[in-house]
Formats: sequence, structure tokens, C-alpha cells
Amino acid sequence: MNILKAVLIATVCTTLFTGVGKMENDILSYGAFIKNGETEFRLMAPKADMVFLVIFQKYDDETGTEYPMNKTTKGIWSCFLKNTGIGTLYGYRLKGDYLGNDPNLIIADPYSKAAITQNSMSHVAKSLVIDDTYDWEDDTWIKIDPRDLVIYEMHVRDMTAHPTSTADQKGTYVGLAEAGQNGGIEHIEAMGVNAVQILPIQDFANFEVPFKDNKAPLYNDWNPYERNHWGYMTTFFFAPESYYASDGTDTPGNWNGKDGRAVNEIKDMVKAFHKAGIAVIMDVVYNHVSNYDWQPLKYIDREIYFRLDKNGNYIANSGCGNDTRTEHPKMRQLILESIKYWMTEYHIDGFRFDLGNLIDAETRQLIIDELKAINPHVILLAEPWGNGYDPDGFSDMGWASFNDQFRDGLKGNVFDVEEKGFLFGQYRGKDDQNILQCLVMGSLREHDRQYIRSAHSVNYLECHDNYTFGDRLRITGGFVDKDEKITNTQKNALVQDKLLAMNKLGALFLFTSQGITFIHEGQEWARSKVVAETTVPDKHIGLIDHNSYEKDNETNWLNWNEREMNRELVDYYKGLIELRKQYSEFRHSKPEDFEFMDVGEKVAVAYILKDRFVVILNGENEDTLELDIPAGQWNILADEKLVNLEDQQLVSNKISVPPSSGIVLKRN
Repeated sequence: MNILKAVLIATVCTTLFTGVGKMENDILSYGAFIKNGETEFRLMAPKADMVFLVIFQKYDDETGTEYPMNKTTKGIWSCFLKNTGIGTLYGYRLKGDYLGNDPNLIIADPYSKAAITQNSMSHVAKSLVIDDTYDWEDDTWIKIDPRDLVIYEMHVRDMTAHPTSTADQKGTYVGLAEAGQNGGIEHIEAMGVNAVQILPIQDFANFEVPFKDNKAPLYNDWNPYERNHWGYMTTFFFAPESYYASDGTDTPGNWNGKDGRAVNEIKDMVKAFHKAGIAVIMDVVYNHVSNYDWQPLKYIDREIYFRLDKNGNYIANSGCGNDTRTEHPKMRQLILESIKYWMTEYHIDGFRFDLGNLIDAETRQLIIDELKAINPHVILLAEPWGNGYDPDGFSDMGWASFNDQFRDGLKGNVFDVEEKGFLFGQYRGKDDQNILQCLVMGSLREHDRQYIRSAHSVNYLECHDNYTFGDRLRITGGFVDKDEKITNTQKNALVQDKLLAMNKLGALFLFTSQGITFIHEGQEWARSKVVAETTVPDKHIGLIDHNSYEKDNETNWLNWNEREMNRELVDYYKGLIELRKQYSEFRHSKPEDFEFMDVGEKVAVAYILKDRFVVILNGENEDTLELDIPAGQWNILADEKLVNLEDQQLVSNKISVPPSSGIVLKRN
């Protein structure tokens, strides 16, 4: 019976599919398509000799009913099947002499719109045919001038997973969007930001190689947690991560995504952010995949999808896994179709590209051209590094990128806690007052910096990588030793006196500078990442963490009690966000609008902005900075104590700015 059915299907394939392109009104070239009462399954695998469509009855089946697919001259395999609509579980078995086509392995569809995955190193998966319909009501993309962006980077689980969170559905898309909680979307909206950047939510390999297991295909002596918490190992570029769904589980061997609910739960989350006036930026990883999961592209055609050395081995310039061959037309096609799918199907407002310089220039140009043709206001951000460093090149194409020179100019080199920048009363390397002036003006190329426009400079002090901003100040400032075991986490988390002043000064510098403003979750209370108590054999328990990618625990989860402990700093951030929103001069000014004041030999920068504002930022750790200010009366909008846009104190003639502090004045 199965053989007869397969023959009939193969005949239908020959007569109905020509292999010329995409389904009508569909962005995707491959995958599963329901049309006229039947489903077409389509896969691009030009080197395979045979491809079988495998239909499963249950998510944990190891085998299923197999149907031979028909191959076109373009290397596309297709099969039409009746009575296999929404809810169908499927995969592919490839046979042939080509390296990677493993007949003993059933792989999921690389174009899966939803995947059911097992919690294991191999990330065993089955593709799920889903119902795409969703009631978006009147939702659409958020329109924001990039210079007006205040971006809050966050991880779905971190925002609600901690015991101090009052969300009902902790650690999920649903929990993140819950109303009335003390964290999640309620906190983000209360801060006043207008965009969130979400760490990867495309389906990824969240279980890694068993720790110190000699039988494993790769010997893991670096990750005792055997987890990937951050998500920078994409497996399915079109499917959502189902661990964050309301039925998600991290129990080894169990399955996630059994009913595909993550699809609509992400859409609900996006719609909730949009209703709050907050754009949603996805962190996407197209430059590499995992070394050890059953990522289907590795078993379909290594030469098309990956960069290989002369011996046919994967190249890993990413330092993270197997680098993708973005310059190949088919990998380029996958990237473009994936981004456009998330943009249109999920109403995503923008994308942050991990290790963006590993994506070839032609593909980057096509990304910005094709996405802007769909949404002229799409937000595109990139890490301008990865086998090189080219913020200038990204700016030439119209991309924004992360300004590591801003970050390091204020803190010191991100990889060297001994190096001190502006906030420690020193200049790093060859920096000087001129560099500080360039930073506040947007790091513009006309002043020998990186960017054509300030809208291309993503100014930041902290992201998910490396030490938090608060911890870098703690360590480099001598408040704690990087090798010190923290026995009192509450005392360590409390920010006061000099440490509070330095946090405020960094924030004031950030929010008064031209460019895109970016902060990371918990930065607003100087969050400290102390490696949490665990049964895992981690010798770093109690130390401050500089790379918490593998920890799905209280090391990363936001402790909302610590927010209340440091309410003064939180309110300072909120005030600065409102200051920036209320006065466009801090977002839309040009170099000719700045008149810099003489600060002598001090590690400081001071300027008059459009003859309406005076900004003084004193990086000296010991010395007060005294300056004459222009004639007239001036309102204090912000100083070392607070941001006050309502009942302002008046000053005139001369101003004294204490060490490690700043002030913003507005002409009365």
C-alpha cells in the first residue's frame, strides 16, 4: 500500500512541479506548502541521488512512512501529498555518494516553520506543518528615526525566570508579555525605551556536548553546564525557539515544540510590545552553526552552505562553530528569505547581525536593499567584526554597527580589566580630549572616526558579552577583585558612593551623545553577574562572570529585588531616557552645533550645544572641575544626584562639577 501510494505521488510530482521558483505570494522557495487540499514538500539537495519524504505519526517516532521525491534539473526535490495538512510531522532521508548524505539519518527540513526538538546534543528534530493564520488586528512595524532609538537588549528567560519575578509563566514569551508583573514588559515600558533587542529566538541547539565524556564526538572540558543559554547556535532559521514556549522544558531527553505554540506566542509578544510603542529587534546568527547538532544543512550539501578548507574541513573563523558560505547563491537565498519571513510573518522591526563581518559584502548589500524595499524604516545593526573589523564599510552601505571605540573609550579595553578609560580618570592608549569630543558628536568620519552619519553609531557600555558595565567598574575600580569569591551577593550588588557616581557618569555620557543608544538588561541598576550556586561542577561558583553564555540560572536571570536596592540608579536612567526623548538636541545635532569648552589638562569634556544646553562630563576621579558658563541663568536638568526635568535649580556664571560626575544645563 505504501509503495503504491509513493508511486502515485511521484507521478503527481512530475506533472505538477516545474522547479521554476517560489509558491505564489510566498516568500519561501522551499519547505512545506499547503495548497488546494494537499501539501507540497520541497527541498533543495542537488548532490543527493535519492531523497525520501518521511511522514511520522508521533513526535518521538524513530521511523515513519517514506515516499520517494522527484528531482528537477535544478536539484530541487518535490513531493505532493494529500491528507497531510496542518499538524503533519515530517523529515527527509537523503541517499547518495556525496559526503554528508547519510542514509541512516532522517533530518528535519532546513526551511521548517516550526520544529519539534529533543533536549540532546544532537538536537534531534522533526518538522511540523503549521497554520500560518494569525489575527494581527491593526498591528504593523514601528516607525522610528534611528537617531531616536533607545534599545534595551534582553533575553526572554532572563526577564522573568528568577524567583523574584511575579510573572505567572516564568521564562517564556507569554511571561515576558504579561501585564501587571514587576518585570518583563512592564519594567521595559516603565523605563521609557522604544526598542528591545532580543537575544536569539530562532530555534537553536540549546544542549551541548556531555561534560568530560570520552565517548562524546567532541571532548567538552569547557562547559560543565552542557547548555547554550544565549542561543548563538542556530539550527532552524525559519522556526522559533520552542524552549521559551509556555510548554517548554529543559529535562534531558524530553521534547519541545510538540504543538508549535511558540509561533503564535511570539506573535502575541511582538504585538504586545508594539501596543506599548516598542519596536522589536531580533538578534540573528547567520554566520555559523553548531559543530555537533544535526543541523540539516550539514547533511544536505556542505560545499554549498559552508566555507571549507582545501581538505574539505569546516572553517571556523567565527570561533563558535562551522562558518556558513554566505557568498554562495543558495546560502544567500536562505539568509534573505529567512529575514524577510521573520519581518513579514512576525512583524519584526529590525535585526542585529552577530559577527556581521563574516557575512560577505554582496549579501549585506542585498539585505539592506531588499529589506528597505519592504519596510523603509527597518532597523539594521551589526557587529562590525568577525575575521576582520570594518565599521567604515558597514556605514558606507547604510548599516549601523556597534561602536566598540565608544565602549572602550569610557571603560578601557573590553578584554583587559587593567586598562582604564575616561571613567577611571585616564585616557586609554592614544585617546585624548579630541577623542571624547568625537564620541559625543557621533564618531563621525569627518572628524577622523568611523561613521558617515551619527545614526550609524550604536553607542553602548554593555551588552550580553563580557563583564557587565557595573562589574567592569567594580573590578577595574578596585571595589572587588576579579578572582575574589563573592560570599555576600546583596552587598556586592548594592551600588553606592563612588561606584554609584561612576555608573551615573557613564550613563550621562551615553545618553547625551549623538547616535543610537543601547543598554543591556539590568544595566540600569549596575547588575552584577555572580556565578550562582549549582550542582554542576563549576570551579568558578561565587566569582564574577565575564562570559555567562551557558548558564540558564540565577547568574543570568534578573533579580528584581536588586532593582529596588539600586532604585536611585534606575531612576537616573529613566530620567536620562526622558531627557533624551524630550530634547532632540541630544539626538539630532551636527558637529557645527557643538562649541567645546576649555577644560585644560583634565580628563573631561564640556560643550555648549546650540547655545541652549551646556554639558560637562568630568572623568577625573579626585578633582573637581570648575568652569565659567555663558552669561544668563541656567536650569540644572541633571547632575551627580538626579535628573530633574520639572522643578529645576537655577545657576549662573560659574559651575563646579564634582569628581566622577557630570551636569546638564538648559538656558532659562
